Amino acid sequence: MTQVDVRPQAGDTVRGVAAQGDDNGVRGKGLGGNSVGLMGSAVIGISTVAPVYCLTSTLGSTAGEVGLQMPAVFLAGFLPMLLVAFAYRELNKVMPDCGTSFTWTVKAFGPKVGWMCGWGLLIATIIVLSNLAGVATTYFWLLAGEITGSEQIAALDGNKFAHIATVLVLVAVATAISYRGMTATKGIQYALVGLQLVVLAVFTVMAFQKAGSAEFTTGVDFSWSWLNPFAVGSFAAFTAGLSLSIFMYWGWDTCLTANEETVGSAKTPGRAAMISMIVLVGSYLATAIASQMLVGSGDKGLGLANPETSDNVFAALAGPVMGPALGILLFVAVLASAAASLQTTFIPVARTVLSMATYEAMPASYAKVHPKHKVPGKATIVAGVGTGVFYTTMTLLSENVLVDTIYALGLMICFYYALTAFACVWYFRRELTNSARDAIYKGVLPALGGLMLTGVFGKTLYDMWDPAYGSGSAVFGVGSVFVIGVGLLLLGVVLMLIMQRKSPAFFRGEVLTKDTPSLVVED
Repeated sequence: MTQVDVRPQAGDTVRGVAAQGDDNGVRGKGLGGNSVGLMGSAVIGISTVAPVYCLTSTLGSTAGEVGLQMPAVFLAGFLPMLLVAFAYRELNKVMPDCGTSFTWTVKAFGPKVGWMCGWGLLIATIIVLSNLAGVATTYFWLLAGEITGSEQIAALDGNKFAHIATVLVLVAVATAISYRGMTATKGIQYALVGLQLVVLAVFTVMAFQKAGSAEFTTGVDFSWSWLNPFAVGSFAAFTAGLSLSIFMYWGWDTCLTANEETVGSAKTPGRAAMISMIVLVGSYLATAIASQMLVGSGDKGLGLANPETSDNVFAALAGPVMGPALGILLFVAVLASAAASLQTTFIPVARTVLSMATYEAMPASYAKVHPKHKVPGKATIVAGVGTGVFYTTMTLLSENVLVDTIYALGLMICFYYALTAFACVWYFRRELTNSARDAIYKGVLPALGGLMLTGVFGKTLYDMWDPAYGSGSAVFGVGSVFVIGVGLLLLGVVLMLIMQRKSPAFFRGEVLTKDTPSLVVED
């Protein structure tokens, strides 16, 4: 089907924003406005994070790092995310642009920093899409084996050809749904997110009920010390747990990426992001406390840190906690969580590419939306193809490479979140003395969030140098996670230099101007 080029003139402004003149340079892109309300936006944010998937894959690893202080570390990981969310909210009020971090950092720090910030978001999203597709495939075959009672069917996930083929099918389906627009995305997400949250609530309630019973001998009585981050054994253990915790919250900013398609684009996405994060931190804390009371955080039996089950906690606890019949629902919930997130994670990557192309920081062919579905059609399809190619290549090369790529994800997340937080402080620097509210929400809180994430970024970079980090593989004596993480960032530098030759106007600051005054937002 044909697509239309909607690249506007420099004077065009985003829906919902009234400019004081046209010098701001923010452009509309032809997306389907008013497609999503507050609840739909919050659901999309929760879906992208994939809480049930994050819990089953991270509970055990976090318990292994910090023991019973896991709830405290979940709270500690929530704090920088909350502080950065204030930066997103304030920037979105004056620039509700689907390029989010890219657009805002260009406005604050100029084209090159903004381009690299956008690259960090893009590469992080592609890595997550690949991982989600792999997890969804694993649970698809695991669930099929449970339903049919056939170990041969469950074992198909171990067949590399069958596994890759299933991944490609799931990616194709998710791409097709995303291609049909935000309305189709929203309807499916209500069902998938509702299912996983209900099943997670049932699991948590049943875990609380069975805690302390004779069949769970490794359980531990609740203590308020579990919420004390200073009780963690060492700083190294705390930062390792914090890195895992930050990953568990990644994706809430999808609410902001869909801002140009949201009712009340200046304020609704920020509110939806806050709702998403409150639901997430509540779910994580309740599940972590219930699980520790039930089986403890040790490495014996059903203990969360048992290396035989720590990478997939719910697979081990589903039957003992919920019984054979209801236990299958937990498998369904994990599959639904990964599948839902796989579909919504296309939103930020496609819309960031669209925004970058609209401002001439990417090839012009990506600055197009589908005339009927009002989505960045080519960007969505390319993101799907790129995900499939990336996952297939990594899987065929080495399982270790794929694992280490996922470990490098935390570096990308801290990179572009921290830049966005600092962009807020710098962009509003002239307004920080206007009122106490401006000083706190536009300055102090975003700055603290940016500094925290910068600290995690630096510590993660240091730890990655050790070959023992991740899969344990190395390249010339340097940890392969370090090589992959830094290599992906350097690849962004190379691509940026190529685009600078092809699109000099953007990099001269002639398209999206730097550091112009804030806009007045129509409420």
